[in-house]
Amino acid sequence: MTLFTLYIILLCIGASFIQRTTGFGFGIFIMTMLPLFTASYGEATTLSGLWAMTTSLWVVIRMRRYLSWRRLWLILLTFIVVSTVAVFALKRIDSLLLNRVLGVVLIGCSLYFAFVSKRIKLKPTRKAQVGAGALSGLMGGFFAMQGPPAVLYFIASEEDKEHYMAMIQAYFFLGNLSMTVVRAMNGFLTPSVGMDYLLGLVGVFIGGSIGAYLFKRIPSRQFRYVVYTYIGISGLIILLK
Repeated sequence: MTLFTLYIILLCIGASFIQRTTGFGFGIFIMTMLPLFTASYGEATTLSGLWAMTTSLWVVIRMRRYLSWRRLWLILLTFIVVSTVAVFALKRIDSLLLNRVLGVVLIGCSLYFAFVSKRIKLKPTRKAQVGAGALSGLMGGFFAMQGPPAVLYFIASEEDKEHYMAMIQAYFFLGNLSMTVVRAMNGFLTPSVGMDYLLGLVGVFIGGSIGAYLFKRIPSRQFRYVVYTYIGISGLIILLK
């Protein structure tokens, strides 16, 4: 095993563990380091999306009884449209300023929801779904970090952590699938991306298994605070990149 392979596996263990425990965060964790080892930023987002898609599919299959497609289709459709535009624009945008804004927004959202979350119970209205889907699409297309807006929506609108986890992973799986197609059309799905994807699968399944074990043991009343905390940490990570 080469040092590069070991590094890829360790990255995937950490990212998949976070995704399976909190419901999101694969791209936020891995994209702080992965672009250093790929030929382009677009290829790094493609690779991250493929691994995250695999993690999500595993969860969707295991938790499919908690899914409600009626509450999913509009936010997903909005995400697909907006993220497609963002991926096509990726080659033309300097992401440095956007990263700084994104970091501040994530920290602000984390603090806001952590302190007032008991008063928040979003209903799956069309306006809420379109808003969350649009923000998620922008973040997913530009940074492969579509999680936070969708997470804040689903965790506030779903009745428990099991329904939240099933819905958010179905959303991520289908969203990443659509973005992979668009990235392939833009030339980011290269043979080296395919090889690296296969190398990282071991780490994906190890991290996902550990994360599933921890997820079952986090008390439901405390779960949303774990998620809000990680959103805040994500903002700090992005600001310090």
